[in-house]
Amino acid sequence: MTAQRQIVLTIGTADFAFALSAQDVTKYFNAMTPTNKVSPAHNLLVTTVQADQKDALRGLLGNPVLTMQIAGALLEEYSPDVEVTVKKPSTEPSA
Repeated sequence: MTAQRQIVLTIGTADFAFALSAQDVTKYFNAMTPTNKVSPAHNLLVTTVQADQKDALRGLLGNPVLTMQIAGALLEEYSPDVEVTVKKPSTEPSA
């Protein structure tokens, strides 16, 4: 569960390398509340980006919409390609 996945996102014209683990994603989800979403996204990005890219990334994170967009792209890339289908309950009465 601690294995990291390397993900590179191109933001504008710059590439940013992130090392993301299940623990990072869990910490992000656990920190989110109905009134606090941008701060956990900011923390996820800053703590998982390559060390020498932190300052350049912080320069982009002043806009909360961009922060959420970057975090969303990172999480989407991290997500496994698994199809999930919800089965609807039968409307027929059980015998």
